[in-house]
Amino acid sequence: MNLSRRQFVNRSLLGGIGIALVGNVGAVTAAAPASAGDGQPAGYGPLVPDPAGLLSLPAGFSYKIVAEAGKTKLESGEATPQKHDGMAAFIRPEGGSVIVYNHEIKVSQNAEFPVPRLDGLTYDPVSPGGCTVVEVDAEGNRVAEYVALAGTSTNCAGGRTPWNTWLSCEETEDKAGEDGQLFDHGHTFEVDPYDREANQNPKPIKALGRFSHEAAVVDPNTGHIYQTEDASGPNGLFYRFTPPASALPLGHGKLRALGDDDGTFEAMKAADKSGQHVDDLSRATEVGTTYGVTWVAVADRAAAATAIREQFTDDQITRGRKLEGAWWGEGGAYFVCSYARLEDSPGTPHDGQVWFYNPRNQTIELKLRFEYDQDDDANFDGPDNITVSSRGNGLILAEDGDGQQHLFGATFEGQTYPLARNEINTGTEAEPEYSEFCGPVHSPDGNTLFVSVQNPGVLYAITGPWDRLRSA
Repeated sequence: MNLSRRQFVNRSLLGGIGIALVGNVGAVTAAAPASAGDGQPAGYGPLVPDPAGLLSLPAGFSYKIVAEAGKTKLESGEATPQKHDGMAAFIRPEGGSVIVYNHEIKVSQNAEFPVPRLDGLTYDPVSPGGCTVVEVDAEGNRVAEYVALAGTSTNCAGGRTPWNTWLSCEETEDKAGEDGQLFDHGHTFEVDPYDREANQNPKPIKALGRFSHEAAVVDPNTGHIYQTEDASGPNGLFYRFTPPASALPLGHGKLRALGDDDGTFEAMKAADKSGQHVDDLSRATEVGTTYGVTWVAVADRAAAATAIREQFTDDQITRGRKLEGAWWGEGGAYFVCSYARLEDSPGTPHDGQVWFYNPRNQTIELKLRFEYDQDDDANFDGPDNITVSSRGNGLILAEDGDGQQHLFGATFEGQTYPLARNEINTGTEAEPEYSEFCGPVHSPDGNTLFVSVQNPGVLYAITGPWDRLRSA
């Protein structure tokens, strides 16, 4: 059966929920609360309230604050920027991790702590977003932090490349002149966590399209780059970029060298098993639903006059409401459709979907679906950022919505379980507000889980007995 968001949260707080998995990471569907062989909850057990009022974790786990907006300092002397979002972790040669993370800041926010527009690292001197790189040692202690990309806008998610760089994606469609900005936005930029010189004079990768980007994943076998679009009116699309043969194999410097119209840029079109066109992913109501996929060429990837998603009629492509996080794993691309409502989607309302695109057979399969609960007292967004655990035990999902926010895991063995709860109330006692989790990712050695809370902007390093995971 499907699972309402309220049931999911409430049962998860008790310890875990059983799910059925088909294959390695197969269809995920909710069942009764699961428990291990000794009758204790599956996962890592219930969350223990944090006396400091910051981050509640299972017993035996602990956290360190790696970076905090307005408090920790960059090498250049300014404060760590605000609005943390998507990130990736790389091996630090001296031991530990090098983390690249986005700052989802736009001009209209008048940010108190923008990304400093440093000489040589700035695309648009008016725009306050970008990326910073923070180094931590093997124990998760902060070593240094510096700007890698500045002068961009609304840097939301992105994706790690097989050649160990980060694709930072702008979730905006602003054009030159809007809010005084000098250049068009809505692009993807490449950030190198090791080579600072490679980050000089940032250049948008225009071949990857100009739209309200969310996340990106790279197929290490073919070089295809898949991207999600978080947009509405009409709903966003799932895109595929095919590099020109002359750029293969992709690697350092190859994306930067692409011409604006190089390669092929296409949008996804899905059909059910009878060949019937699927206009919107909200049409799928059963976990395990599988659609065949074809790709439709985009006429104007620069969106010079018309937004890309508006260049298609509904019968030409397949849309999705709030296409958010994406991550490569198990030979394909996981991507999230955060929620769908009757007023903004043509199908059945839901509080979140996780899809898996299989490039080998050109299909997408619905892996996880949260049932819409109309009795909820807020408009929940459901899952947002997603990652495939480097420890080999499933998926990690970040919630984004009103009310309390959680970080969840879903194991290959068949359970979902809570990993963390944000306790920072940015509202009032009478009307509490809790910001979303962002960018969960394991350290390269799998011993530390890095995750941010977007507001007020805190990057945590979580450690604990990861091998203690209980199975039913």
